[in-house]
Amino acid sequence: MVFSKKSIPFFIAILIAFLPLNGKATTQDTVAVKKEVIVVEKKEVKDEAAEKQEKIDEVIGHHVLDGHSFTLFADEAEKAHYGFSLPIIIWDNGIQLFSSSKFHNGESVAESNGNYYFLHHEKIYKTDAAGKLNTELVEGEEHVTNAQPLDFSITKGVLTIIVVALLMLLLFVSLAKSYAKNGGISSGVGRFFEPIVLYVRDEIAIPNIGEKHYKKYMSFLLTIFFFIWFLNIFGLTPLGINVTGNIAVTAGLAIITYLITTFTAKKDYWMHIFWMPGVPVPMKIILAPIELLGTIIKPFSLMIRLYANIFAGHIVLMSLVALMFIFHNWVGSSMSFLLSFAISLIEILVALLQAYIFTMLSALYFGAASEEHHHEEAHH
Repeated sequence: MVFSKKSIPFFIAILIAFLPLNGKATTQDTVAVKKEVIVVEKKEVKDEAAEKQEKIDEVIGHHVLDGHSFTLFADEAEKAHYGFSLPIIIWDNGIQLFSSSKFHNGESVAESNGNYYFLHHEKIYKTDAAGKLNTELVEGEEHVTNAQPLDFSITKGVLTIIVVALLMLLLFVSLAKSYAKNGGISSGVGRFFEPIVLYVRDEIAIPNIGEKHYKKYMSFLLTIFFFIWFLNIFGLTPLGINVTGNIAVTAGLAIITYLITTFTAKKDYWMHIFWMPGVPVPMKIILAPIELLGTIIKPFSLMIRLYANIFAGHIVLMSLVALMFIFHNWVGSSMSFLLSFAISLIEILVALLQAYIFTMLSALYFGAASEEHHHEEAHH
């Protein structure tokens, strides 16, 4: 092929026209690669944040749930947990008794007398040797369908209740002995608890129940006050104890209050419920079921109030502690620490306040049940 001199400008013009296009294409490729890198980095950061959030939710959930072992601290890198195990007692065609260490913190299947069990979210399920859990979707959530044997294990909550009961027995037996030994004067640790006992008697029991009947309720009121207070204080320790934040425990305490109120109530109490004096008969018929329902609602409010306040306090405190690990700067972490410390101080007050409220309302119910009414017939 022969190129003439006249064709040279033509080829130069073509080259000049294509050069910017090639340069533009190279720039677009570079930008596209950079965008892909940014997207990948964002995805990695997002995945890391989601993983961290999932881990935090798991820790908070583990803290508020009851457990079959005490974990004092853990090494996540080596997947090692340091603490002590508690006895597992379940009924499955007979009593099965073994240590919770067999579960290896929910990572292994435990075998007992030829039966296999797996610990999942602090619930014990019966499985095969491989530890297979069968699940089904219920309203978009997975639920385990394996059989659950009756669990009578000594859990963290049960052990704490036993410890608190023994502690109270030791404290108040020694207080009683010091009275007998020193002529009605307390000594030792009893000097701290004596004013509190007198406060419950003089400011809670007598004003709400009356001088005549308060003594038969004093033992329960003192027990319930110190029992709830001590459990709440134990719940503020780093041991992961949440007894009064367990609705089964608060329901048990409320049922005891309801039974005492019901079986010690006088005739006038039931008369004011079923056949209120001084009210027209049609209104008596309407008010009777409402008043009867009120006797059930009162202990129900006791149960919910104690449970909700303690449970919510644990969630808030653990969430604030978790913020220290989410923030990536010293300012945010320091503020989270200070706020957590402040909330912890408030929780100490709440621990005492909730014990006071439960005792006060119980005394009010006892007072209503034991009150004597003197009805005078109106003569026209």
